[in-house]
Parts: sequence; structure tokens; C-alpha cells
Amino acid sequence: MDMTTKKIRLTAPERKAMIIDVATELFAENGFHGVSIDDIVNTIGVSPAILYRHFESKEALYKAVFDHANAQREVYKETVPIVDGSLQEILRAMSKVFVRNITQHPSILKIELHSLLDGIGTNRPSLNDRWKIFPVFIEFMIEELSEENGVAGVNPRVAGLMFQGMIREVLLAKCMDDTDPLSDMDTDHLIDQLITLFLAALGAPSEK
Repeated sequence: MDMTTKKIRLTAPERKAMIIDVATELFAENGFHGVSIDDIVNTIGVSPAILYRHFESKEALYKAVFDHANAQREVYKETVPIVDGSLQEILRAMSKVFVRNITQHPSILKIELHSLLDGIGTNRPSLNDRWKIFPVFIEFMIEELSEENGVAGVNPRVAGLMFQGMIREVLLAKCMDDTDPLSDMDTDHLIDQLITLFLAALGAPSEK
């Protein structure tokens, strides 16, 4: 009887998924320029030829990492039509989906920060969709709901950037630095506190 250990043969989709998973972690730790094809294949234990069957270049693999993450995330913009309530309720719904998307995939946040420092344009559409549209929606909501919620004399664009900055600090604490005091706080409670402070800064009423 042959007692030798047989290697588990992966299907093509399984191997492709493994390559993406390993590349995600390596790009998160070292950035695009700090990772070579050899680094990826050596970590997996396959030849470069196997990787190139699935991805024609490192750039294509880098893009696939973002495409994979984007395919799994909830679309926070879709929470707006289903939330019928105050500015505070809409902000809460959007923010919790937005933060949950990123905290569930902290490696993607690290890759995004690396890409900004390295000037990598491959994932620019993903960055724009994830970050730039969020304050635009806040800006739109403040403009639409200003009279109803008593918000006056506030620059909506500046307010949107302000709130995004507050949320970004939460994400950095949760995903990047486990020694930060905020890292131990419940995320939903922390978001509620930020929204209360944000609305107070705008002079808008908040719910108890």
C-alpha cells in the first residue's frame, strides 16, 4: 500500500483564488514595488509559469486583488434609498456599511495606503469609488436636508471631508494600530459618537 502523502490538486479557480489571497497579504505588507513575482510564487510553492497562466503580469494580479475585494463588499450607497429618516440615521447606515467593508478586509486598506505613497495608478478607480464618492454623498445629503435638519451656513463639501476624516481615523485605529486606544472600542458605538459630535459641530439636531 502506498503510504506516501499525495498533494491535493487544486482546480484552476481554486489556484487563482490562492494566488490572489497570497498576493493580497504580500502587497499589504510590502507594497506593489516591494513584492516580486518570485516572492509570490515562492510563498505559494508554485512556478512562475503557473501564476502567468492566470495573470499576465504583476500589474494584472494587483488589479485582480482590488477587483476581488470590491466584488465582496456591500455597496454602502445603496443604503441611502432604503433609509427613510434623519440625516443622523442616513449617516449611521452609510458609515456602518462603509466601515464594515474596510474592517473586514484590512489588508486592502494597507494596500491602498501603499499605493498612494508609491503613486500606483492601477487601483485609482477603486480608490475613487471607495473614498471620494463617500464625502460627495454626505455633501449631497447636507444640501438636500439642510432646511429640514436646521443646518445653515455650513459648506457641505468641507463638512463631507471633515466627516470622512473622522471615519478614516477610526479605520486607521481599527486596521493599522492595535495599540491605539480606539482599537478596543466597539465600532458601532464609536461611529455613533462621531456622528453625534459631527452633527453638533454643524449645529444640527441629533437624536438621543
